[in-house]
Amino acid sequence: MQTTKQIQTLMETKSVAIVGLPRGMKTGKLFLIAIQDMGFKGPIYPVNPFTDEIDGLKSYPSVEALPEPVDMAIILVPNSQAKEAVVQCAEKGVKGAVLFTAGYKETGEEEGAALEEEMASIAKKAGMRLIGPNGMGLYSPEAGISFFPGLPAKLGPIALLSHSGSMANILCRMGPEKGLYFRFAVSLGNECDLTAGDFLEYCAQDSKTGIVAAYLEGIRKGDVFLKNLKKASENKPVILWKMGLNPEGASAAASHTGSMAGDERIWNAVVSQARAVSVNGFEEWVDAMMGFSLLPRGMGRRAAIISGPGGLAVSAAQACGRAGLSLAALSTESREKLAEFVPQTGTSLKNPVDIGMNSSLDMSLYIRAAQIMAEDPNVDIVMAAPIGLSLETNHALTQALIDVYKTAGKPFVMIKIPGFEAECAQEFCQAGVPFFESAERAAATCGMVYNWQKQRGLHKQTP
Repeated sequence: MQTTKQIQTLMETKSVAIVGLPRGMKTGKLFLIAIQDMGFKGPIYPVNPFTDEIDGLKSYPSVEALPEPVDMAIILVPNSQAKEAVVQCAEKGVKGAVLFTAGYKETGEEEGAALEEEMASIAKKAGMRLIGPNGMGLYSPEAGISFFPGLPAKLGPIALLSHSGSMANILCRMGPEKGLYFRFAVSLGNECDLTAGDFLEYCAQDSKTGIVAAYLEGIRKGDVFLKNLKKASENKPVILWKMGLNPEGASAAASHTGSMAGDERIWNAVVSQARAVSVNGFEEWVDAMMGFSLLPRGMGRRAAIISGPGGLAVSAAQACGRAGLSLAALSTESREKLAEFVPQTGTSLKNPVDIGMNSSLDMSLYIRAAQIMAEDPNVDIVMAAPIGLSLETNHALTQALIDVYKTAGKPFVMIKIPGFEAECAQEFCQAGVPFFESAERAAATCGMVYNWQKQRGLHKQTP
């Protein structure tokens, strides 16, 4: 419990010191720009012994010289000076520190690993927590803290744990395109102190965390990790993308964050025992986050498919079967309504509903078909593959389908037809409608979410 309280303090950071902040435009300056970009309301204290002022902020020669203890120190000095910075932070009463620079355990040298252990020991004795080293630290929209400029200030439900700083940065930057927003993101680096397991414990009890997503290169304190993974997975989706499960991945992970290799069979057993969600690859990871963020609780498994291209409709039907979904048996009333306007040639009124290529010319075919399927009591999920002939018609079609979704009371899922503009896809996601690059990815994600809910009795029970 003490660890979760300490992490909570960092999440609510009200004052920051940036130790080793450069005067010029060097990498470390990005931390200042990022925090200011987020509109951080508390005091920011640059620490640099060679200047009295940086970018309009009074600079201090050392942590000792700060006018008050701070909640968080971001330590940018080289590893040869990092220990002294940690000592000063500990003596000053700083609550937590981010160790940005590299050159520690990940080098494979005993000296670097020993320095990590020594800094962790110093911090522990003072009751101070460390993030890193070789990591970018914390992004917390609620506190106004960020590790890179341009990240969204909007608070969301996803807690992101990552051993890669760049992976965390990329995902947070692209998140709004997919309708994804974050409770926080932490770049863990080498985990000399706070680990993924510690943050899982925090996520388990944090009411503002609805989903946990983790990019993991290795596991420290395996027993603690498993215990807290089980806690977090009880009622929150925990989506895990694990590296180091084959020789090539293990070698890369060791040189990146000094992580030890794992056995894939053991890892799969851990995931299964904790009832977490395991993914393989960036696209599946993002799809899973999108599915768990945008699809509602109480999902059913009966899907209705609408498409202009017939082949895409068939492939979507097959993908649903492979994902454990079923094709909804449309009611007689729905089929009769569809027959009133769907052309007789080159179409099909059975599910999947092929409304023909005329749909690219007449958007009302998509819209009316979507309305009918949304009203059908036999349908749990509406899956559509829409496209018009121009950006203008695609925007109009997008908005019309979003309007149908908002009144439907059941999930809609969109499938890309090549040529459909990215900005329209983003409109869907921003409105709460997940948009997938293929029918296979759409069905697999819906199946993943449904199965997770079914494990916990949160699904819609249907024939």
